[in-house]
Amino acid sequence: MSFQAYIDNIKAKTGKTPDDFKKLAEEKGFLQNGQLVKTVKATEITNWLKEEFELGYGHAMAVYATFKGKTE
Repeated sequence: MSFQAYIDNIKAKTGKTPDDFKKLAEEKGFLQNGQLVKTVKATEITNWLKEEFELGYGHAMAVYATFKGKTE
């Protein structure tokens, strides 16, 4: 599955775009000024996405990748 397919599937399931997730992650304290907080582990973010949005591990990692700057 391509990265874009992951993003498309996430939007179809949750109604949220990567930018929406970034805003929510800022509110949770995972991001600050659009950048990952150095003390935050990927597992914290993926657990949050799995619990709150019922994303699978691969989809949660795709959202995390967008936090790190991946766009394709």
